Amino acid sequence: MGALHDGHLSLIRLARIYADVVLASIFVNPTQFGPNEDFHAYPRDEARDLALLADAGCDAVYAPDAKAMYPPGFDTAVSVTAVAAPLEGAFRPRHFVGVATVVAKLMIQASPDFAVFGEKDYQQLQVIRRMALDLDLPVEIIGGPIVREPDGLALSSRNVYLAHSERAAAPALHLALTTAARALAEGEAIEIVEQNAREHVMTAGFESIDYLEVRHPARLERFSPGPLSGEARILAAARLGCTRLIDNIAATRRPVRADV
Repeated sequence: MGALHDGHLSLIRLARIYADVVLASIFVNPTQFGPNEDFHAYPRDEARDLALLADAGCDAVYAPDAKAMYPPGFDTAVSVTAVAAPLEGAFRPRHFVGVATVVAKLMIQASPDFAVFGEKDYQQLQVIRRMALDLDLPVEIIGGPIVREPDGLALSSRNVYLAHSERAAAPALHLALTTAARALAEGEAIEIVEQNAREHVMTAGFESIDYLEVRHPARLERFSPGPLSGEARILAAARLGCTRLIDNIAATRRPVRADV
């Protein structure tokens, strides 16, 4: 959606590994914003974005306006159900309908062989994977690793909203997730890990937590209480001042085998 940072540019560099020609889209999509969200205030600087994309090796940019994407009479929506329902879906009920619809349109328009999306919006990545699979879109979806500041804060266009004191507190979210992943790997019960991580975030000065949960890495389903067995994803959304930060991290606990 523009307001590019190195996280976005890392996706251009990753795409270069897979394809000879790399196309980026810039479109602040109105249908994925809720009625009280920051659509009109969302940072926009197309000239800067175009220069950054050119320097990163992007071959072309598609930057339509809203009338081009949603012409008069537009009346179609793409809805992904199970994987879109929890977490972001619970707090932003129409968000993923807007995401799936605009991404489906962009893929149909561009007909890419590969499409690269960042793992910071991890649930979005899973929704897009499900949508492309279910609609038989001939495109391979690739996830790009999260790019972080030296103190662990995930890069985001919305980080510009953080006041100085809020920016100092913001890395606590990532620290809570890394601590939680370590505890899960050591066999601590999922429900205890989640509780401790939430307490860590709130103690650091966050106003509220929308969610901080351990979920299945593909289906985003909850696990049964007790220790983790296998792979998981820890996902979080928390509010710091007027800024809503999201982050996630992989977690793994391998079964312990007794000596034979």
